[in-house]
Amino acid sequence: MPEALPYRPCVGVMLLNRAGKVWIGRRPDAANEPEGRGSWWQMPQGGIDEAEDPRAAALRELMEETSVTSARILAESKAWYHYDLPTELRPKAWGGKFQGQKQKWFLARFEGAETEIVLEKPGHKPEFDLWRWADLDELIPLIVPFKRDVYTEVVAEFRPLVVPA
Repeated sequence: MPEALPYRPCVGVMLLNRAGKVWIGRRPDAANEPEGRGSWWQMPQGGIDEAEDPRAAALRELMEETSVTSARILAESKAWYHYDLPTELRPKAWGGKFQGQKQKWFLARFEGAETEIVLEKPGHKPEFDLWRWADLDELIPLIVPFKRDVYTEVVAEFRPLVVPA
């Protein structure tokens, strides 16, 4: 039996606006993306660099994917959440080196103006082609199915803190 692949260390950010809505971005439909076919929505997330603090990684990923720098972290998930990639996507994602991701999640409050949010930046392939603010309860059905269990757990953990500012 082959040795199991490791999980890729990753962070995720549930970014709230002043009204208590959650920022979500739409991943463009692309066959070679880790999500597979389809246009799925998700919160900002990405890999942790070697020796990088997860909190710093969360703020970096938020800035890289959304251009947001006006955010304040409110909470950190108590646990690392894991998901497995579907077997057919493993060779395509992250060079085939991981079976999925282990994620530390952060709840943050956006304190800037929406003009700060820019998805396309010169020299950087955008992660998302659209973005919007969503109610907490509409998130789960919009997420690629293999990530829904993690999103369900993150939503449950942060739900008491998702309130207007």
